[in-house]
Amino acid sequence: ADYAVEVPSQGDRFAPFAPVDPEEPALIVAGAEYTAAEVVERARADAPGLDLTGPGSRLLSGLPYDTWEGLSAGLYAPLAAGGSVVLCRHLDRLDEDALAKRIESERVTATAR
Repeated sequence: ADYAVEVPSQGDRFAPFAPVDPEEPALIVAGAEYTAAEVVERARADAPGLDLTGPGSRLLSGLPYDTWEGLSAGLYAPLAAGGSVVLCRHLDRLDEDALAKRIESERVTATAR
């Protein structure tokens, strides 16, 4: 059977069920509540400090997601800068050689540990 004929494709489109209000609460982390607008504003502000310079930036993060710093480095700031993120569990356990290999293989431009 021809897969393309049997299984119809789905476009890469996203339409939220309800419009997002930028002033409504969007995130609670480490006991602090942030609106959607604050999440975007803080992520954009954090990007330069993480050496995220724009599209093509690639951050290697080993930080946990239980603080703003971890969420920002591991998700929000790279996306706000137009870059991408590489998550690495137990990044702190890598020796210098293993870290260098990971950075090279993933084409990382910045790290957050």
